[in-house]
Amino acid sequence: MANLRAEAVAALEARLGHAFRDKALLERALTHASVGEGAPVGVHGPRDNERLEFLGDRVLGLLVAERLSHQYPIADEGELSSSLHALVDKGACARVGDALGVGAALRLSPGETKTGGRRKAGVIADAVEAILAAVYLDGGLEAARAVFDRAWADELKAPPSRAVTNPKSALQEWAQGQGRPLPTYRVSDRTGSDHAPTFTVEVCVQDVEPLTAQGRSRQEAEKSAATALLKREGVI
Repeated sequence: MANLRAEAVAALEARLGHAFRDKALLERALTHASVGEGAPVGVHGPRDNERLEFLGDRVLGLLVAERLSHQYPIADEGELSSSLHALVDKGACARVGDALGVGAALRLSPGETKTGGRRKAGVIADAVEAILAAVYLDGGLEAARAVFDRAWADELKAPPSRAVTNPKSALQEWAQGQGRPLPTYRVSDRTGSDHAPTFTVEVCVQDVEPLTAQGRSRQEAEKSAATALLKREGVI
């Protein structure tokens, strides 16, 4: 099993296109919080990827904003903000992680492995942000930008979306316009630590297939779910 994971880590590093000088950074980025539950904090802080995830979220936001500004010079701020949100959300990060093969390279506790942690979108998305932070710390912003350009290439192909200031209100108006009851939202899962939770929310509209999305708060997840449903139904 250890050899299989080592092979998966090596394959991931090759797909990233970044050879880590400090291999410990990559290992930490791939270490889920479940591994260290109950363990003492190390000399340099916790040994899991949560702090790296925090940094990676900011690095990703900067790189996405930079790329969108160059790629769409005449798009307005609303369009750019809408696209930025779509490119940094958990769904986008999870898709990037799946393409990179992050799941097989993760270091998880036996319990998290049993419950399918290697396939959980939230776990994979968090690791992707942590990996981007690890690349940034190991090689600087240029290295992080190079990894981002490769890893997010497919996600960046879509043009900026028409801005929706309040997606929940927009979905409500659309549902009412279709003669349907108001949308309902349900938290279907909550993962992560108390200071860095991930909420999974399901949105339901009568006679429409439900859809789930994730966010760092219940409100963010509900907005993401509403936006995703509006996009899927061709409203925006």
